[in-house]
Amino acid sequence: MDAYTATLSWFRNDELFSDGKYSRAHEIAFDGGVTMPASSSPHVVRVPLSREDAVDPEEMFVASLSSCHMLFFLDFARRGGFVVDVYVDNAEGVMGKDERGRMAMTQVRLNPEIAWSGEKQPTPEEIRELHHKAHEACFIANSFRGDVAIADGEAH
Repeated sequence: MDAYTATLSWFRNDELFSDGKYSRAHEIAFDGGVTMPASSSPHVVRVPLSREDAVDPEEMFVASLSSCHMLFFLDFARRGGFVVDVYVDNAEGVMGKDERGRMAMTQVRLNPEIAWSGEKQPTPEEIRELHHKAHEACFIANSFRGDVAIADGEAH
């Protein structure tokens, strides 16, 4: 079993804490050497107690699902003999109450725009099939209880 690591660091510094007015800003360091600023979402905890210029857990979740889907999509496209030049996804997560009545990410909408080249161009059906296969293979999507909708209108 592979293990994936991230080291999260938050420091209170000289803030009071008991009044709830402490910063939610922190850093996340990944095993590849990248460190990024993180915070609670400004939609959840208002600025200045959160940072607008930092990534929040909800954004990271949407980005991880989009990235996982894209990586499998690219591999399946390659295996199918297609050439992808550009893949840009303006992914969007939707928060709402889940079946247990808890706030949760209930849907992630993938909106990929793909540029193809080469002699063999995929049909719309083949593109839908590539998305379906990518969704079925994506580890993050397999860990998510909500819906994944892809711009072709198909929910998975």
